[in-house]
Amino acid sequence: MGLGTLGTSLLLGGLIFTVFVVMAAGMLGGIITGAVMGVLLLAVLVKDKHDRNLLTRMTVRIAWWNTRSKGAHLYRSGPLGRTPWGTFQLPGLAAPSRLSEHTDSYGRPFALLYVPATGHYTVVIGTEPDGAALVDEEQIDSWVAGWGHWLANLGDEPGIEAASVTIETAPDTGTRLRREVASSIDPEAPEFARAMLEEVVGKYPMGSSTVKAYVAVTFAAAHRSGGKRRTADEMGTELAARVPGLTQGLSATGAGAAHPLSAQELCETIRIAYDPASAVLIDEAHAAGEVPDLTWPDVGPTAHQAYWDCYRHDGALSVTWAMTSAPRGNVQANVLARLLAPHGDIARKRVTLLYRPLDAARAASIVEADLRAAEFRQTSTNKPSARDVMATRAARATANEEASGAGLLNFGLLVTATVTDLDLKAEAKAAIDNLSATARLRLRVVQGSQDSAFAGALPLGLVLPKHLRVPAELKEQL
Repeated sequence: MGLGTLGTSLLLGGLIFTVFVVMAAGMLGGIITGAVMGVLLLAVLVKDKHDRNLLTRMTVRIAWWNTRSKGAHLYRSGPLGRTPWGTFQLPGLAAPSRLSEHTDSYGRPFALLYVPATGHYTVVIGTEPDGAALVDEEQIDSWVAGWGHWLANLGDEPGIEAASVTIETAPDTGTRLRREVASSIDPEAPEFARAMLEEVVGKYPMGSSTVKAYVAVTFAAAHRSGGKRRTADEMGTELAARVPGLTQGLSATGAGAAHPLSAQELCETIRIAYDPASAVLIDEAHAAGEVPDLTWPDVGPTAHQAYWDCYRHDGALSVTWAMTSAPRGNVQANVLARLLAPHGDIARKRVTLLYRPLDAARAASIVEADLRAAEFRQTSTNKPSARDVMATRAARATANEEASGAGLLNFGLLVTATVTDLDLKAEAKAAIDNLSATARLRLRVVQGSQDSAFAGALPLGLVLPKHLRVPAELKEQL
């Protein structure tokens, strides 16, 4: 009846318990017990279009009421904030994170982010995607195959817990163009040519956008489960030899030139995410040959307030969606093209793909269990539905591919839309709803945890299931 392992156990246990109640307290007690069990099972069985049952929705609503009653949805930092140390520390899940910088075997500095709550270290790689414009189909097929190979290798890399890809689109400030023109213009050029260049510099940034891509790879601090956690220096020494291999592997996926982000670059990226207005100041500082003085305790917002369906931080407002259903059928290489492209109604848009590789031993048991469950659903009735038949075919194909050496990953997707004008919230939500339809994705607004979802969409390498109070494995059993 659509129940998971835990739900089925609850059903059988409830029936047995009801029988004992009838034997001990009579038929009336059995009827009351059966009614209570029926209501509880109904709360598990009734699901919405995003496959969330009534029990889950009630739990989320109660947790949100608890958060608001404690005031945990509010945050104030800085000298006038509530923290005694007076810094602009990151809020929420990223609050206890620590940042250090190391040098890889190529002599490039790379930032290493440590999250003590989960014992994870993250390296962030900046890329310059080539894009698919004016590219042959054979080259696109090669990039797709290379990306699949890179993801498959994550399961074989020792210690990798997760990986994420963040594509961020934002309006161009025009600082780089202004700097390039000012450094190349000839002082003896004709007045007409100089005036034309000045007009281009002044008007071109209006409507132009920049696209940035980041790949965050998260490693476990311990060699094995229950082992001793390694320090930042120990992890930096180990990853110094592995980072060049990760960046080189991305070159065959269409990611373009890949390089690890330094501590300064990562601080600027996170600061701009929480305070979009600071992007102009940071670009102007670089244009003047100066490096903004940013440290990890100062990249958080001055203030934030989480609402049920949106997130207000500094001078901006953001809404984050989570994927509840992946595209069905054949997926083409350009299925996410419109979702990733800049949009006029959204100031900053961030699309993050989350991957969690599974080791070979666990992957084999998972695909076999999925195949058995799909075959059971198909053979449990004389007239199976078309969806059950297709699910069995997909499960059998996945099992065959895994048996032939393919890797297995859990994946998800987060989409964050940020606007600097609060009146444009409705337009931004409508734009994402339309774009998700073109991408054949089913998205829902993350309710009651917008601040955590916003942090999860940043290139910080946060493994969100590890931060849940109720383990994700237990929720899946319902």
